[in-house]
Amino acid sequence: MSILVSGIRLPLESEEEEALKKAMDRVSVSKDSVLSASVYRRSVDARHGKITKVYSVLLDIPGLEDAVLSETGGTDVRRKAEPFRAAPTGTKTLSAPPVIVGFGPAGIFAGLVLSKNGYRPVILEKGPELKSRDRSVAAFFDGGPLDEDANVQFGEGGAGAYSDGKLTTRISDERCEYVLAELFGHGAPPEILRNAKPHIGTDLLKNVIKSIRQEILTFGGEIRFHSEVRDFLINRSKLFAVKTDDETIPCETAVLAIGHSARPTFVRLMNAGVLLMQKSFAVGVRIEHRQEAVDRAMYGKYAGHPMLPPAEYALTSRQNGRPCYTFCMCPGGSVVAAASEGDSVVVNGMSMHKRNGENANSAVVVAVSPEDFPSEDPMAGVAFQREIERTAFKLCGGDYKAPCQLVGDFLRGVAPIRFGSVAPTYPRGVTLCDLSAVFPGFVVDALRPSLIEFDHKLKGFASEDSLLTAPETRTSSPVRIVRQPETLECVSVSGLIPCGEGAGYAGGIMSAAVDGIRAAERIMAEYKPIISV
Repeated sequence: MSILVSGIRLPLESEEEEALKKAMDRVSVSKDSVLSASVYRRSVDARHGKITKVYSVLLDIPGLEDAVLSETGGTDVRRKAEPFRAAPTGTKTLSAPPVIVGFGPAGIFAGLVLSKNGYRPVILEKGPELKSRDRSVAAFFDGGPLDEDANVQFGEGGAGAYSDGKLTTRISDERCEYVLAELFGHGAPPEILRNAKPHIGTDLLKNVIKSIRQEILTFGGEIRFHSEVRDFLINRSKLFAVKTDDETIPCETAVLAIGHSARPTFVRLMNAGVLLMQKSFAVGVRIEHRQEAVDRAMYGKYAGHPMLPPAEYALTSRQNGRPCYTFCMCPGGSVVAAASEGDSVVVNGMSMHKRNGENANSAVVVAVSPEDFPSEDPMAGVAFQREIERTAFKLCGGDYKAPCQLVGDFLRGVAPIRFGSVAPTYPRGVTLCDLSAVFPGFVVDALRPSLIEFDHKLKGFASEDSLLTAPETRTSSPVRIVRQPETLECVSVSGLIPCGEGAGYAGGIMSAAVDGIRAAERIMAEYKPIISV
């Protein structure tokens, strides 16, 4: 068992060996007592006008752990938890392989864990494999038609495949390290194991996903693309099959790993008697700055230093009790066309591994709660999103252009007439519009003062030429598929296990992957494997 020493701060130019020495000094052990020492996490802190490196160090000091913890233990010195390992413990026999609906982060990791443990899952994904999906997305970005089954939201990898590949999360779960280790083992860069804010980048993430797919197949799993679940067959509140266009697939347990944009599936679940409820989400805009301007604001005189990554930020405010915050910041990235329905405009952000684009972009969003669309209908939040998306489409005259406005014009409430120094990156083209026409009044009323407040926290954030592109509506699922806290099964249907973003239990690649693993563990705790591995 190793000891983890965190919160070690050093100057920017320091070497890792200095962090290792600081860790040994902190716990008062000699170098001879340490079997091994390594950097566990590292980050850069650019707050308060001073740039420092922050390290966590892992020390292997056999026989001295208890003494060290007794004398120096605290929040910055603690025992490192044992690595997570999923293992079957169930005794019941499956009459058919478990089904996984969706092949985004939750479905990928549910499928990986189940296949590696001998359960031979059948994975159903409504969209195509990544090679075909890439062609459809590229064609749409270039001005072609929208494919409602193959776009930024749907297809192998889910919405996360067209993002920054961010692996940061607020959850504290031992499964997070398992996810990172698997991603690294399938080709993700090694720094994801040590960086406090790891990311893979869209370009590298796709090959990682393809590699995991191959491992699932190698261990006996099955993946069927272009297989949208049209119905859930239930008898006496128990799942017994799922139905696609081509077949009825028997199953007594299924992982529901749909994404936050799986609107038709939400309706089918309701029709099958599955309990859904409204939940809060957020809507807003994508703001773009020149990346070099963000670097100057965050790093000051150190901007451009070769040891510093492209700067990123996270800002929050409250306007009359309503949260407003930046979300999914993409350094050196671009704004992407993320529509999944016809006659709608949706924007999102994406960046490659090197994050070397000219612009930085981030969502700036306003919290929306069920009180903002009073209705008993669980799909009321979807209707709220859809109204904004269709308004944006009509405002720009169709053809999936996005409404766009300079921050200065938006703050003054005047009609936009020009672009400034920041060039828009949205691939379908933009139309200068008054963004107050896109959103309900309460969203606009929260965005304007929040932009000003963020400018006080990050100089230049609300500069005249900063660019706003709308609408960002798919921040999270507007519904929750209600499940039992212990069994993770739907409260109204046994055998059906909702997980991940679409079910309303995750937000981002890492937390969705972890929830997918938990769903797989739930099956493994009840049923024994189909084959030995």
